[in-house]
Amino acid sequence: MDQIYKINIERSVLSSILFDNMIIEDVLGVLKSTDFYLPAHKKLFEIMQKLHNEDLPIDEDFIRKKSSTDELDDEILLEIISANPISNIKAYIAEIKDSSVKRELSALAHTIQKEVENENNSSINALDIVQNELYKISTDSASVDIKDMPTIVQETLDHIKLMKTKGDSYLIGETTGFVELDKNTTGFGGGDLVIIAARPSMGKTAFMLNIAEKNLNIGKGVILFSLEMPTHQLLLRILSSKTSIPLQDLRMGKLDDIQLTQMTKAMDELNQLKLWVDDGSSLNINQLRARVRKIAQKKENNISMVMIDYLQLMQGTSTKDRHIEVSEISRGLKMLARELNIPIVALSQLNRGLESRPDKRPMLSDLRESGSIEQDADIIMFIYRDDVYREREENRKEKEARAKGDKYISNFRTKIDEEAEIIIGKQRNGPIGTVKLIFQKNKTRFIDDNSKYSPTTTEFSEQIDTNMETKMDISMPGGL
Repeated sequence: MDQIYKINIERSVLSSILFDNMIIEDVLGVLKSTDFYLPAHKKLFEIMQKLHNEDLPIDEDFIRKKSSTDELDDEILLEIISANPISNIKAYIAEIKDSSVKRELSALAHTIQKEVENENNSSINALDIVQNELYKISTDSASVDIKDMPTIVQETLDHIKLMKTKGDSYLIGETTGFVELDKNTTGFGGGDLVIIAARPSMGKTAFMLNIAEKNLNIGKGVILFSLEMPTHQLLLRILSSKTSIPLQDLRMGKLDDIQLTQMTKAMDELNQLKLWVDDGSSLNINQLRARVRKIAQKKENNISMVMIDYLQLMQGTSTKDRHIEVSEISRGLKMLARELNIPIVALSQLNRGLESRPDKRPMLSDLRESGSIEQDADIIMFIYRDDVYREREENRKEKEARAKGDKYISNFRTKIDEEAEIIIGKQRNGPIGTVKLIFQKNKTRFIDDNSKYSPTTTEFSEQIDTNMETKMDISMPGGL
């Protein structure tokens, strides 16, 4: 293997900075001091960076003033001063970065060997460590040029032309499967982190599976991480939604001949779908990232969406502070969505504090560990079904009456089809408001309601401005 360091190239880059101080701007955009192999070169580059930050000249005199006698190698400094400056600085910078990445990969190979030989370490822990280190190397080595205005304008025009080819279609991203919801979100866009949050028993998993099913039925690929429910239970829910056979009947195997035929046909159809499910109860962001990349890299899989049930069950990798862990997870999911240019949909629990409010409709502050989730998410939706709370309240009153020996007659009647509200609490590039759906409990599915979308009084343009003030995130092309 060739040497994975280029002393002469390092010396030439440092010499060019001395010759023309402005060059350091180009160098700092790509290199860190640790990218230099020779310790003396690392130290000299650090001194140059300090001088630049303090707006001081980068020359021999100021370098000597900024360093102590034991920090600076006079012989090395003289070699750099006497070296000829170079014209194609970018090619030399790229060579230094390439050598640095190779050295990091070589060090990782030693780490892998060490972890494998450690008898006290499990293979799962070893994989976590290796994947985490490899991810750090890959993200640090990735370089993205800053785009100038002509490039941005051209990409925007290309995007508008692409949208024009779709005619009057309001759907830009991946469908939610619900007409009014698609109209008001234009679908889930590539690179979006979508959070669907609710209190228990509101139908989070059912809603997620309904969205997945709609995309699977049109040939899209979906990866689903189920940390709470095993695969056979998920499949039963999908079958109930697909066949209209009550979920409880499917669970008990209580099927007549017609239903058995329906189920067999549905199973054959499901066999053709591009769905991947991971139902492991333990998962961290590094494991999820590695598994998604493995499947998504095959174009024939046509992966258009990743779903997680649910976010708070994921584990962190480096700290016991749960708020820091959740921040790491939400940011990792957002970065992965941007990297693969697909939406990632994550379910989330809500704080139980909302149960004490008269109006129990969720709001952004009800998200558990809400700071990082609210910041990273492009769309946050809440599921609310008023009948869930009404039924609980009636049951409570009946129980209290029985305890006193009184008779309680309730006017509440359980319905097969309940009204449901999908509350759009945040949308980075669109309005917030409420979409009404119908929830069919025995079939665990949501369906469209004829009622219209109910926007808030906030105007569309004002809402975009407010969201952008929270966090500006421009990705082109991908949705204006």
